[in-house]
Amino acid sequence: MKNQLNLLLIFCVAILFFSCENKAPATPKDLLKENLIPKPVSVNGTGSSFAITSATEIFINGDSEELKRVGEIFANELKPATGFDFPIKNTDAAPATGNFYFTLIKNDKLGNEGYQLTITEDLVQLEANQPAGIFRGIQTIKQLLPPSIAKNTAQSGPWEIASGSITDYPNYEYRGAMLDVSRHFFGVEDVKKYIDYIASYKMNVLHLHLTDDQGWRIEIKKWPNLTTMGGTTEVGGTKGGFFTQEDYKEIVSYAMERHIMIVPEIDMPGHTNAALASYAQLNCDGKARDLYTGIEVGFSTFCTRRELTYEFIDDVIRELVAMTPGPYIHIGGDESHETREDDYIYFISRVQEIVAKHGKQVMGWDDIVAGELKSNAVAQHWAKEENAKTAVDKNLKVVMSPAKKAYLDMKYDSTSTLGLHWAGYIEIDTGYDWDPANYIDGVGKENILGVECPLWTETVTNMDELEYMVFPRLLGYAEIGWSPDSGKKWDEYKIRLGKQKPRFEAMDLNYYASKLVPWSE
Repeated sequence: MKNQLNLLLIFCVAILFFSCENKAPATPKDLLKENLIPKPVSVNGTGSSFAITSATEIFINGDSEELKRVGEIFANELKPATGFDFPIKNTDAAPATGNFYFTLIKNDKLGNEGYQLTITEDLVQLEANQPAGIFRGIQTIKQLLPPSIAKNTAQSGPWEIASGSITDYPNYEYRGAMLDVSRHFFGVEDVKKYIDYIASYKMNVLHLHLTDDQGWRIEIKKWPNLTTMGGTTEVGGTKGGFFTQEDYKEIVSYAMERHIMIVPEIDMPGHTNAALASYAQLNCDGKARDLYTGIEVGFSTFCTRRELTYEFIDDVIRELVAMTPGPYIHIGGDESHETREDDYIYFISRVQEIVAKHGKQVMGWDDIVAGELKSNAVAQHWAKEENAKTAVDKNLKVVMSPAKKAYLDMKYDSTSTLGLHWAGYIEIDTGYDWDPANYIDGVGKENILGVECPLWTETVTNMDELEYMVFPRLLGYAEIGWSPDSGKKWDEYKIRLGKQKPRFEAMDLNYYASKLVPWSE
């Protein structure tokens, strides 16, 4: 019996030795040579790699449902290309080799969205203070994998990640993109896809421009004609559309799971023709306006001295607030040329009180600084530098969206077939090579909440056209908002951007292949 035990022990040791001797060595990789966008705060490489296999699992430290959901999103994103299932499991300690390990810690330096990523041959460990930080970190992990990870069908691999460590956290609190669904309507699935795009590059805000002259896109149950009539058209006369409240809630939920805040905009008192066509009593003369499908601006206004106007706005804001968990309601306020100045100032004051009554903060285009604003209001700079300076003088925070630098609807150059050019041409270098904190004298970093790139859709009618206007400029705005101020140089960034080409193609993106960028094959 003793001899049999000895033979069994020798056999087991031999198997273990044989397995170790024949284990495939890790592929040498240099983490410092990975082309991450946005650029992390710090990166250290150790020259080896971690390999994902069919046995790889995702372990969550603790029982946070929110963290588990982040893990599920990650697993679902990796499965199509790898073919692996990635079970999600809870654990109180670091798991066995070959797995992912997500854990929440306390590290003041990381803030709410920062993360610490440690990659060895045996384990990928992702740490953060909040689930939002874990979600930002998995965007980095995806970029460290081969571009084919973005494909929707099974690929051959191998699925290897360079070893080392990354410490990362955002430069600005607010990093957003805007989508105008009023000029041309984009449905729920398109908006979700846009959310995926901005989430992939660590943005955290989707500003939805829900109403304008050409269409009212959000159902308000107390005022149904806003959508049954005002939602039926768009630029060019084609059929519009609108979000039911259930649609909107679905978008908000999808965004929240990806740690994206929705900022809904009801543009007023101008840009309101769709509402004025839906309800005659919102006009001072009591006559309904015709529906509008052109692209001119500045010709419409609410009747700002009529009490019914504010009853209407109160109803709209109340229903919108009930569906919107974020702190901001955007009230527009731009280009209201038909509103007399004193009426405009009166209107802004009344509307901000309505927004405050429903527990939210006012955000508006920087024109709103003409009014007396509450200290927690946010002015979004888009055109007049004097308005941004006035906002600072009033101790308001500013979101930087200068049209000459950040408008995604501007043409790339004179040969572009899509877009407008009233603010100028925005090539890739123009969109990237600016610093929000040094753009306007007197508006410093301490005054800036963050950065947003708006996409107006006068000329953008479908997702192919949207992608062409958004990519690759979106990545530059994401980096401006996330990465440290030091080290941002166009000549270095364009190399990293060029390396994104295989990933864009794996994502099947219709992107603009600027000649200024050395695109990698």
